[in-house]
Amino acid sequence: MKKAIILFSGGLDSTTCVAIAKEQGFIPYALSFRYGQKHEIELEQGKKIARAAGVVEHKILDLPLNAIGGSALTDTAIAVQDYAGDGNIPATYVPARNIIFLSFALSWGEVIGAHNIFIGANFIDYSGYPDCRPDFLRSFEQMAALGTKVGVEESKFTIHAPLLMLSKAEIVREGARLGVDYSQTLSCYRPDSDARACGTCDSCVLRKKGFAEANIADPTRYY
Repeated sequence: MKKAIILFSGGLDSTTCVAIAKEQGFIPYALSFRYGQKHEIELEQGKKIARAAGVVEHKILDLPLNAIGGSALTDTAIAVQDYAGDGNIPATYVPARNIIFLSFALSWGEVIGAHNIFIGANFIDYSGYPDCRPDFLRSFEQMAALGTKVGVEESKFTIHAPLLMLSKAEIVREGARLGVDYSQTLSCYRPDSDARACGTCDSCVLRKKGFAEANIADPTRYY
């Protein structure tokens, strides 16, 4: 069995990735970030989910991306808006977030011998973030082969994005097949202090769409 690092937020997509990695025979290590996000309560939910999922280790790293700002998720001067669906990259995009997160996953992977990294990026039902596209993920994998000791001397890192070309409904069905308890997951960008979701932000709307199209009851708690 090989070790795998799963970029883990405690949301629908990353929790499904943990289940997929385990089914594929990987030993899961979860990596989360306290990056100055306004919805930091997601980390508390994530801790519970990681324990229930049986990950070997759940590491939470501090990254002060709020000191840079530029996103509705980290900058107090920018509000999280309702879902627009107009094809534009929304204000919830965090500059270079997946590049930063994946880089830390590479670093930890080199230390513990985990050369497989899972990310819950989705290109079908998504908000238009540029770092969730197939070309970006392929390029990052090539960069990892050139810029790490593992890539130069041993083998290579493999970036797994099992949800990339699935609709949200297909993701929900896959998670249901694997026994994922979605009632514990939190995807909302502006949850309240009781970890209830708003139901109208980008992430909430896409999540609700997934459950509706999958004909599976939505267990999310809304405020």
